[in-house]
Amino acid sequence: MTLWGPLLYKRYFIVFWIKMHYTIIVWSHRADAQSAKVATYIQTQLTKMNKKNIVTIISLQDNPLPLRSDCMRSKEPQDEYQMRAHVWDPMAQKLQQAEAIIIIAPEWSGMAPAWLKNFFLYCNTELIGNKAALLVGVSSWVWGAYPIAELRMSSYKNNHLCYIPQHIIVRSVTEVLNDDTLDETTTSRDSTIKKRMHYSLQVLEQYALALNAVRASGVIDIQTYPYGM
Repeated sequence: MTLWGPLLYKRYFIVFWIKMHYTIIVWSHRADAQSAKVATYIQTQLTKMNKKNIVTIISLQDNPLPLRSDCMRSKEPQDEYQMRAHVWDPMAQKLQQAEAIIIIAPEWSGMAPAWLKNFFLYCNTELIGNKAALLVGVSSWVWGAYPIAELRMSSYKNNHLCYIPQHIIVRSVTEVLNDDTLDETTTSRDSTIKKRMHYSLQVLEQYALALNAVRASGVIDIQTYPYGM
């Protein structure tokens, strides 16, 4: 047997027999948000990729976070203790367990939602550092690119989240991802975004596997270098 045989067998074993932990972040507080629909679709696809996968969702609609303030770093009043216990701590637990993260960002007035940027102020390297992340932009029309550019530029510096090169922009979101089918009845636009989504989730999986090795390598030193430059 050539060298490629064991390597291919090993890759097959890793991908299909080891479960992966994914966390999907949905940052729209609107009732019946289209972003939530996209999250449900992604959750279904990740489970189809591997039935052992564990996929959790963090939703702003269910867990509103107050604006991050400096007092969160020092002595906290009772109401902020309560906020941590009932709102932030459950989120942090999901992020801690995740090996890969999907961030769904609707475009509001050409920007990422302010509450999403606020969320990243709560995150730190211990929670999401050196973990693979996929960005998903959402627009009700033909826009959706600006949140992707904004988050790639300013959301990862001090928490060391690793955005993969692939990203998704779900345009005209009301017209696509409304079911789980991909056959001759699927429209061209719906088919294109579903195929792109499937491809991007496969790429995310491989980055997550690779970054597991990076975190376990011992080379990461967040005590000396906790912040980016």
